[in-house]
Amino acid sequence: MVFGRTVGERSLRPVRWPGRSGAGPLLRAGLVATLLGLAAVVLYAPPGCGPAPGAAPAPTASAPTGPAPASSPAGAPPVVADTGTGERTGGAIPLPGGTVGVPVRLAEPAALAVVRPGSRVDLLALPAAGPATTVLLASRALVLDVIGAGDLDGSSALYLALAPPQAERVVGQPEGSRFAVIVRG
Repeated sequence: MVFGRTVGERSLRPVRWPGRSGAGPLLRAGLVATLLGLAAVVLYAPPGCGPAPGAAPAPTASAPTGPAPASSPAGAPPVVADTGTGERTGGAIPLPGGTVGVPVRLAEPAALAVVRPGSRVDLLALPAAGPATTVLLASRALVLDVIGAGDLDGSSALYLALAPPQAERVVGQPEGSRFAVIVRG
């Protein structure tokens, strides 16, 4: 062998490579030590440790951008205009006690453009069969969220907080019934 001495061909002694001199190995060892130290600091950092003061927070998809529209009801969280991608408006309201959340697809999705979380609406139904009269299903229902206000493909919905008897009447409507809302002041 060229690099080390061996006693014989079947020797179990390790082959020694000639030592490398210069700044390369020293620089490499220093870089590895620095990266291992940084990894240890990040791994064992306390959970409450946040970004440095003055650092800009990372943008998120659900972060509201821009001012709240002037039509938001008093006390309602800020609402972000829908981008037409089927995403939530960003201003969802928690479900009040004693109510249940019910998703409703309106017959006219364009009506969702004027409804915001926190608004009060009257929910009307027009049955598919029978006389062409509307039925009041819920009066002054709280709007919890508006999904896909810009979508015209039928994926838009209105989430309402209803009392359990009202919710039973809404979900018990026959197939093909159409829903509409009247926005209250």
